[in-house]
Amino acid sequence: MSVRPALAAAAALFLLAAPALPASAAPYETVTVDPVGRIAADGTVTLSGTYRCTGGSGPVFVSSSVGERSSSSRYGIGGTRAVCDGVEHSWENTGKPAPGTLAPGAAHVEATLMELTLQGGLPLPRFHAAEQRDITLTKG
Repeated sequence: MSVRPALAAAAALFLLAAPALPASAAPYETVTVDPVGRIAADGTVTLSGTYRCTGGSGPVFVSSSVGERSSSSRYGIGGTRAVCDGVEHSWENTGKPAPGTLAPGAAHVEATLMELTLQGGLPLPRFHAAEQRDITLTKG
């Protein structure tokens, strides 16, 4: 048996065993969501967490969305410009969904670390990391 087919088989096994990551994501690039978010009396929601990324050539953002655990509806909650220097940073996004859409209690949040890169003259997304987490929204 030649070395080339053996290497190809080993590479295929490695790829099948590797965990699924967003396209172009590196395992050392992360985004986290804090277990507690805040909802103000006027309905403004504040979500937070941490992120780490490297090698961003275009603008990079941490975006977030929130919804009730029992609902498929999601509401975008701001976006924070990210610095991709390999160091862990904090993020905090604030937004105000339509009145009455969210209340204190159980919620589900998704945070995404995404870069806009020019490809063929169009700004297309490159995902660095994503996380989904159940949290608690508290009055605050």
